[in-house]
Amino acid sequence: MDTLDGLKTVIAVVETSSFTAASERLGMSKALVSKYVGEVENGLGIRLFNRTTRQLALTEAGKRYYEQAVTLLEQFSAMVDDVTDEQISPRGLIRISAPVTFGEMKLAPLLTEFSNLYPELKVELILTNRAIDMLEEAIDVRLRIGGVDDSNMIARHLKTYPLILSAAPSYIQQYGLPKSPPEIAEHRCIIDSNFRVGKQWPFISPEGDSATINVSSSMAANSPQAVREMAIAGGGIAMVPNFIVEDAIDDGLLLPVLPEYTTLEFGLYAIYPHRKYIAKKVRCFIDFALDKFADK
Repeated sequence: MDTLDGLKTVIAVVETSSFTAASERLGMSKALVSKYVGEVENGLGIRLFNRTTRQLALTEAGKRYYEQAVTLLEQFSAMVDDVTDEQISPRGLIRISAPVTFGEMKLAPLLTEFSNLYPELKVELILTNRAIDMLEEAIDVRLRIGGVDDSNMIARHLKTYPLILSAAPSYIQQYGLPKSPPEIAEHRCIIDSNFRVGKQWPFISPEGDSATINVSSSMAANSPQAVREMAIAGGGIAMVPNFIVEDAIDDGLLLPVLPEYTTLEFGLYAIYPHRKYIAKKVRCFIDFALDKFADK
């Protein structure tokens, strides 16, 4: 067993809390993971983990080993990047996570270009709206709409997306076009249940006056793409991020509602672990994302 293999194996077991998950993360058998951990323990003459049939827990020695192993592996990777920075492009696997709709509509079409820029990188896109543990699931970079309050993570702001209101021409023809926020309360609205505001929609006028309107709704969805399709079908007024509906507005499938008013806005962030060394592949992707998404 190579010393680096031992470091990587112990780190993977600690961060996934499982020999099975570590084997999947490392692309090796569970038996080999167990063998490597055993060899590290035998070489040091200490026990890194307390194992039971139901639980895997770090010993105090294991905790110290893990903390220093992470530092050593970061220093080694930084050294390799430093001496090869101008000659070698990033290589290996980069795992990128993003919200489902944003990933499908905005990120996925760009990944071919990213892959062409760095042909020695393998790119895996994981689309999910659930909360994830980046270390446990071996995610290198996460794109997230909304901030992050985890002190173990760095959140790099890329862009701000405002929410806008829109409705289908057929709906406007039947029910009329609202001229002010209070009139929204008289209309059918489609709720995106991802937003905590629920049926209380905030508005800010061009003069800076704010108001919150309790809207009526008979339809809701936990997907902005689904809300968009409901609106196109004439189901009511939708409030979703502008990138979700901008093409439908351009094509005349939806019409802006109260475009002179502003509502909520959400930031797009690139999130990655808070460590001294940032892998070259991660730095390259963040630079790419800044180039593609940052407000010019």
